[in-house]
Amino acid sequence: MAEEKGLTYREAGVNIAAGAQAVEKMKPAAALTRRPGVLSELGGFGGLFAPDLARYPDPVLVAGTDGVGTKLRVAFDLNRHETIGQDAVAMCVNDVLTHGAEPLFFLDYLAVGRLDPDRAAAVVAGVAEGCRLAGCALLGGETAEMPGFYAPDEYDIAGFAVGIVNRDRLIDGSRIRAGDLIFGLYASGLHSNGFSLARRVFPPQSYGETPAGLTRSIGEELLVPTRIYARTVLSLREQIDITGMVHITGGGLTENIPRVLPPGLGARLRPRAWKEPAVFRLLRERGKIAEAEMRRTFNLGIGYVVITRAGERTALTDALTAAGEPWALLGVVAPGEGVAYEE
Repeated sequence: MAEEKGLTYREAGVNIAAGAQAVEKMKPAAALTRRPGVLSELGGFGGLFAPDLARYPDPVLVAGTDGVGTKLRVAFDLNRHETIGQDAVAMCVNDVLTHGAEPLFFLDYLAVGRLDPDRAAAVVAGVAEGCRLAGCALLGGETAEMPGFYAPDEYDIAGFAVGIVNRDRLIDGSRIRAGDLIFGLYASGLHSNGFSLARRVFPPQSYGETPAGLTRSIGEELLVPTRIYARTVLSLREQIDITGMVHITGGGLTENIPRVLPPGLGARLRPRAWKEPAVFRLLRERGKIAEAEMRRTFNLGIGYVVITRAGERTALTDALTAAGEPWALLGVVAPGEGVAYEE
């Protein structure tokens, strides 16, 4: 009597062969991010990294983790997956940078409903590009096929970054004082925050529109990847006395700047000091969104903040200009609390 065939993992929705194929497709992109200190190849049980303790004799490791959030829904709707990985890296690396840390490596986690090796490789190629821009290694990751948990054509991506800084160069905001100047570095767009609101204002049927003021369609505008500020920030930390830095994520300038300020200090900002990209005007108008809500949801064109002594103003602006980094003097640290906008 023939043995009855039992249910297989493949029939349950998990394709082990596709997983192996996906890893092979990811390896070339990961190899491009290799940097000194990497001791392992993609595909092992753990990623190995040996930090340069000659450069960092009193090391502090700084770690950050995050995901992309509902920006992924735009990628699904447009079937565009090649840049979303950069968002995942940026959200982690930019956080690590705020402490003055050099990013060392990144690991990603990609969970899918149905594993498409080519699409997974496209997502990870974006991760690798983000790592290249940050100067860190894509040290490893995990791809999980989860049928019945995610829809077949959906996925989620998250990850974490680890950086290093000498203890005496650690930046934590504790040295900030009244009179310090607040400089902003421009964002590339919405970055990866506020998309639950932005998608209410811009439904998928609007993605093909190119309204007045935009140089690309709404869909393309929404998918512009988050800027990675590593090269600029790592250069500045060697030239300028930086007292604090802020990555402007969910909560905008309103919620994020106070996170780094010592007790008893607030920020006075001048909204007219920087040029707000047209996409935010469009959001405000189409969504009839109040100004306070805009300021506590979106970056409004400023993705990263550097705080420094007033005496460093010329040195800082000269360094930014020499690096080709657009900047704006947003305001000043002052006694008080929270963020006040001076119209």
